[in-house]
Amino acid sequence: MRYSSQVKPISYLKANAAEVLAHLTEHREPLIITQNGEAKAVLQDVASFEETQETLALLKILALGNQDVAAGKVKPVADVVTRLRAKRAAV
Repeated sequence: MRYSSQVKPISYLKANAAEVLAHLTEHREPLIITQNGEAKAVLQDVASFEETQETLALLKILALGNQDVAAGKVKPVADVVTRLRAKRAAV
């Protein structure tokens, strides 16, 4: 996705806030806000933000799992299944 068409100065945001929010919600594309010609912020709709946060959480879980594997903190699946079956039988 190219963001070059989604760059607006802060003055545009101030003058067209409602329109900008409607556009963000409809198109689900982030908007880069500039101040004095420099990119200062990225604006996005709530649904896209939530999806991004969920994706980041899943990636963090995967990274933690990879760290455990690298550190040798793993058990053979057969041992885990045996332990779970024993636990279930005890209940």
